[in-house]
Amino acid sequence: MPGFPTVLRATKGTSDVFDLLSDDLQWRINGSTPWSKTYTGKQQFMDEVIVPLNKRLSVKIKPTVRNIYQDGNTVIVIWDGKATATDGKPYRSTYSWNMTFTADKITHVEAFLDAQEFQDIMERIKVE
Repeated sequence: MPGFPTVLRATKGTSDVFDLLSDDLQWRINGSTPWSKTYTGKQQFMDEVIVPLNKRLSVKIKPTVRNIYQDGNTVIVIWDGKATATDGKPYRSTYSWNMTFTADKITHVEAFLDAQEFQDIMERIKVE
């Protein structure tokens, strides 16, 4: 089945999960922050969420996977992320990514995360 082995490689650090994103990705961040919306396309998601977040971190987020579930072409990963912000404060969030695969590419994601933690780091640390 597509999906599960690919995600498993990414969670073990043998590939980058963002390399799995389809160019025509639909990524929805659920919640009520300014970043809670649907991003259309890999480039928009990377430019508006991942790149700005990474600029606020002194190291990449280290994932610890709690569970991975698969049903057909849907893979759900529940994971904890830990990192240190550029101001020295910890960044901690629990995520649930509900991903739809077409072949070995992620084409749709419903993402749930600690919105308060995410909003805090995005507003607390100013970057150019």
